[in-house]
Amino acid sequence: MEEDTRAGIGYDLHRLVEGRKLILGGVEIACEKGALGHSDADALIHAICDALLGAAGLGDIGQHFPDSDPHYKNISSLILLEQVNSLLIKNNFCIGHIDCVITVERPRLAPYIEKMRSQLADKLNVNISQINIKVKTNEGIGAIGRGEAIAASAVCIIKRVRGPGSSSAP
Repeated sequence: MEEDTRAGIGYDLHRLVEGRKLILGGVEIACEKGALGHSDADALIHAICDALLGAAGLGDIGQHFPDSDPHYKNISSLILLEQVNSLLIKNNFCIGHIDCVITVERPRLAPYIEKMRSQLADKLNVNISQINIKVKTNEGIGAIGRGEAIAASAVCIIKRVRGPGSSSAP
């Protein structure tokens, strides 16, 4: 059996504004501000999608789900994540691990981390141990530090496995 291991990195940043929900990892977070964007503006899922697509050599989230397409207006990023996962499966990739960092001054996200991990693991059909999420502040520096923005980064390991006469991942 031949194995091809790849790494990918993703990043996303959204402005925080009043009148929008804050969704991270598919979980609604109690907050007075939410992320501004064409979809639900889930910076964590967008970073994960970019990491997975990049590792697979399949471009980026903007190529697959352009913000110029009204179909994606206010769409749940969980749907985008499921579509990215389908692309991985179609191309014989399976997820090894995803490690993420969310950078936001407030709110405190510790109470939501396990729910985010569970939601992501469920949508990607992986074990929760394959998803890690860390949260950092920007120590009051820049737009994130002033509470004007939220950012997320993700790194992933994926594997393409081909067996003799097989076209699907294990």
